[in-house]
Amino acid sequence: MSSHGSDGHDGDSGGDGGLRGAVEAERRAYAGESDHPLGGYAGAMGVYAASVAALAGAARLSGRPLPSPTPWDLVVCTGATHRLSRLLTKDPVTSPLRMPFTRFLGTTGPAELKEEVRGSGARKAIGELLTCPFCAGMWIATGLSAGLVFAPRATRLAAFALTALTGSDLLHFARVRMQQAVGE
Repeated sequence: MSSHGSDGHDGDSGGDGGLRGAVEAERRAYAGESDHPLGGYAGAMGVYAASVAALAGAARLSGRPLPSPTPWDLVVCTGATHRLSRLLTKDPVTSPLRMPFTRFLGTTGPAELKEEVRGSGARKAIGELLTCPFCAGMWIATGLSAGLVFAPRATRLAAFALTALTGSDLLHFARVRMQQAVGE
């Protein structure tokens, strides 16, 4: 006796189309007719998981101890992650990296571009990763964490520089606000 889901379809994957057909049916049930790149997202998650596993394996094989981050490390890496994610996903200078995946629409704030993701499937998923500071932040934080294992001094130096840039940006915004407040 086979089990039936609430949609009335057979619960096993042995029917017409097998597992691939079942996955496609679930994708359609989830995304409908939209161009939501679930396959591209699944691929990105696979690359991320494999990268983390490879980094963990390399650290273990090399005998490198895991660092014990201090609160200061957390603050510095937070500032660095923020700045590098904005630099990668919004800065005009890095637009050539995003060009194959986006369309330029204009500017959206001081020194930041507004871009629209183009393409479908993996291309669209990569475009979304390269235009979303929140999405890129996860990869960047993971890279900084790996850097603290494999090259802690260089990673801290880069993180300090990026955090200083974050602070500088905040001071620029504060100065503009103060100038606006006094009518300059």
